[in-house]
Amino acid sequence: MCCFIISKTAFAQRDSTLLSLKQAVEIALQNNYNIKLSQNNSSIAQNNVTLGNAGILPTVSGNFTQSNSLQNTVQTRADNTLNVINNANNTNTSYGANLNWTIFDGLNMFANYDALKQRNLLGQVRLRDTVLTTVANVMSTYYELVSQYEQIKSLKGALNISGTQLRYANDKFSVGRVSKLDVYNAQVSYNTDTAAYIASKQQFKASQIALNQLMVRDLQMEFKVADTIIVDQNIRLGDVLNKAQAENPAILESQISQRLSEINLRQVRSTRYPNIGVNGGYARGNSNTPAGFARQQQTNGFTYGLVAQINIFNGFNQWRRERNAKLQINNAGINVNLTKLNVNAQINTLFSSYLSGLDLIKLGESNVQLARKNLEISLEKYRLGTITPLEIREAQRNYLDAQVTFFNAQYQSKIAEITLKQITASVDFL
Repeated sequence: MCCFIISKTAFAQRDSTLLSLKQAVEIALQNNYNIKLSQNNSSIAQNNVTLGNAGILPTVSGNFTQSNSLQNTVQTRADNTLNVINNANNTNTSYGANLNWTIFDGLNMFANYDALKQRNLLGQVRLRDTVLTTVANVMSTYYELVSQYEQIKSLKGALNISGTQLRYANDKFSVGRVSKLDVYNAQVSYNTDTAAYIASKQQFKASQIALNQLMVRDLQMEFKVADTIIVDQNIRLGDVLNKAQAENPAILESQISQRLSEINLRQVRSTRYPNIGVNGGYARGNSNTPAGFARQQQTNGFTYGLVAQINIFNGFNQWRRERNAKLQINNAGINVNLTKLNVNAQINTLFSSYLSGLDLIKLGESNVQLARKNLEISLEKYRLGTITPLEIREAQRNYLDAQVTFFNAQYQSKIAEITLKQITASVDFL
């Protein structure tokens, strides 16, 4: 049963289509939901940058009103005569347009406009950060699949060796050269390697689902990945640190938040000054009142005026708000410094992991070659019966461990490289 499962899984891998890293990134950039949400939020912030939204332009509104009533009226005139009117239809109709325009508000409208522009920049930075994060996740998952697939091939090789050992043990047992115990040990080794192989395939499938999720496509879609991880060995710590100060999304976002807090102080201070506005309009009205002194009346004409108000005293709230706004500016400056410190610490940690990974790649590549030669010699000795099953198992395990260490070193360095380029928003990262 185990052999059937393995052959079926291997066939599915051979039959699937190769997915390149470039294709995976392009599909994710087109389909990923987080990117689409961030694009919409950025567009909203961009649409909000208008003079009207800042309060600089006037507002004009039109209005129309009509009222009707049916009334029974009994009027007693001065000569004591009665005037009785039944079902008198009273109508009033008016329509026109009104204009309101704030011409001075302590420069608050200009501060509002600057704040809208900064929020637009913030939306663009967050969109870029979402794109960078998505691409980094796609690349990390893709290279995780590459590493896992290489380990699957190593485990498959180990499984083939275990199968050879089991065949040798059965052959030797059939001619009386070994006991049944050696056959059982070989069978246990084969079953153990089979279980490891199946578990590794399951991990590979889970990573496939994760990558399909990032690309927003059929989660069960099968695909092959490349079989090579190439690590950029030209990354320099100083270059990364300098570029992060100018390009890192977290730093840029903290700097925009600092500018917004400075604008907020301007907005708060604007309430110290008078608020002056002008208004005007045109209205036309018709009134029909059968029981009135004037049974019909029509009016039309223009209205205009000037409105001004100033805050004289509001319970010291003006002082409190300005004081808090200054503290917010101070907090924003502290947050900028904190963000820079955190980014620099992250860069230094990742760069250390990157360098150690490069060293392990060189060591691991040499170690894999030595372990392979040792395994080949051990297999020949085992075939000739000059070493024990335990010794061949140890040689097999050393070769597998050497391969796993080498693949993990490649993956470690590549992930550190990807994250460093994500932090600095490198163009070649995309």
